[in-house]
Amino acid sequence: MTAIPTIVITPSAAADAYTRNAPGAGSAGGPNSFGAAITQALDQAVQTGHNADDQAMKALSGGGNLTEVVTAVSHAEMTLQAATVIRDRVVQAYQDIMKMPI
Repeated sequence: MTAIPTIVITPSAAADAYTRNAPGAGSAGGPNSFGAAITQALDQAVQTGHNADDQAMKALSGGGNLTEVVTAVSHAEMTLQAATVIRDRVVQAYQDIMKMPI
């Protein structure tokens, strides 16, 4: 059975992360760019889906653990829901900006 990882964020860790990702910390389009962060998040979401598929295929072939399958599928479902919410908010922000008078 795999454990669901938990993340503990301390104020100093948050400050360090902000410093690394602050404007001017990287060049435009560099490793700290918004596009790179989105690409990495989408790659992780796709990998989570593939992991759930692999676990389900193992279970169908008789070699998988049902608990691991349920955990992987629920993790993939939560990842997809989070990606959908983020997409909806980005679209809403874009629409709000387009409605602003010049």
